[in-house]
Amino acid sequence: MSYTNSSSAPLSTILKLVGIVILLVAIWMFTYPKYRVWQQGLEGEAELKRAEQNRKIAVQEAEAKKEAAKSLADAEIIRAQGVAKANEIIGGSLKGNEEYLRYLWIDNLEKGNNSVIYVPTEAGLPILEANRTPRPVTP
Repeated sequence: MSYTNSSSAPLSTILKLVGIVILLVAIWMFTYPKYRVWQQGLEGEAELKRAEQNRKIAVQEAEAKKEAAKSLADAEIIRAQGVAKANEIIGGSLKGNEEYLRYLWIDNLEKGNNSVIYVPTEAGLPILEANRTPRPVTP
């Protein structure tokens, strides 16, 4: 019986493949935890940059709201100054012009639609509606 080395060739190839697989698993087991730490570090840096960017955006939005509020306040001040000037002009023109005011009052009475008008008396109190409702006519 002659033994040939033909069966040892596949065995040595299998052993080499098993050795390579074991070596690859060992390398993976050694490097994977370090890779995970490195990857988490990159994720942390990315998260930090996102947080910084979000903070900058929030600050810019707050600045824009502040500027808008200042502009609205300035516009309101300008409007109030205009109203005050108009009131001053109107008030000044009405002083000493009782005849014109009486004319406007009579003119508006003529245009009225049967509205109730309270006229103050000498004491400054209005005449109440004592006789406003019509009384039934009795025969």
